[in-house]
Amino acid sequence: MEAIHNISHFKDVPHQTVVTIGTFDGVHLGHRKILERLINNAKNSGLTSAVLTFFPHPRMVLQKDVDIKLLNTLEEKKQILETLGLDYLIIHPFTKEFSRLSAIDFVRDILLNSLKAKKIIIGYDHRFGRNRNANIQDLISFGNALDFEVEEIPAQEIDDVSVSSTKIRRALLDGEIETANSYLNYAYMLTGTVKKGKGLGKGFGFPTANLNIAEAYKLIPKNGAYVVKSNLDGKDYFGMMNIGFNPTVDGSQKSIEINFFEFEGNLYDKKIQVQLLHRIRDEHKFNSIEELKEQLRKDKKHSLELISK
Repeated sequence: MEAIHNISHFKDVPHQTVVTIGTFDGVHLGHRKILERLINNAKNSGLTSAVLTFFPHPRMVLQKDVDIKLLNTLEEKKQILETLGLDYLIIHPFTKEFSRLSAIDFVRDILLNSLKAKKIIIGYDHRFGRNRNANIQDLISFGNALDFEVEEIPAQEIDDVSVSSTKIRRALLDGEIETANSYLNYAYMLTGTVKKGKGLGKGFGFPTANLNIAEAYKLIPKNGAYVVKSNLDGKDYFGMMNIGFNPTVDGSQKSIEINFFEFEGNLYDKKIQVQLLHRIRDEHKFNSIEELKEQLRKDKKHSLELISK
């Protein structure tokens, strides 16, 4: 798969395409039905498969929705799509100016002239153009006039996608990581850079990597302790992670700290990705450091039991 930032950079690609459009946040099981249809259709037609997506998310631009939380960062989305057999991912900057394109300009300039679309696979409820005033019937009419095909994704499949996204976000915010993972068909991930913390974990016998996630829009699951896995220096390591405020030691800022089992290397300033596998418990304030240490020992034992299964 080739990822192309900005539609203008796609013009040198000689192939005609089958295109779908969407944010595909999470690239979950519902999305994959649509993407498999796109990829298979392209292969069977001798065309190239392409997904057109936008960043920032349109709601961030048009509604100034700074509180929007997404399941994937842009890099995570690319990483997941890479595994599906897609030919091109086109990530176009979403701006107010772009949102003012008329429906015919969007179809002619973007879909046909830039993306070379021969076929568009799109949901029954898709709206486009300035003020989102055009619908799939308009797109079909444009197709008849301008010689491209439109395949409509029925309501049932689109509703499945919507329900899945809602269920995944709700499950993560409720701490139901295994439910979320079942809808995603992969382990929910957090990607960030390891920064120096206070070093308290090391003093307790549980040294931690403090994960800093740069993207404020990334959805962080419910506070608590989790079993996790990461690939570090080319090898998989399990561990346990705490999301929260460390109330026992009067923590005032939310942090994400991972204690990797059997890893002894230096991770400072390295970018790592953590897969969340199980949730162990809520975050608690303990009466003493000794109580906290005892709980951490129990958490590790519980984590190793879950890993062994």
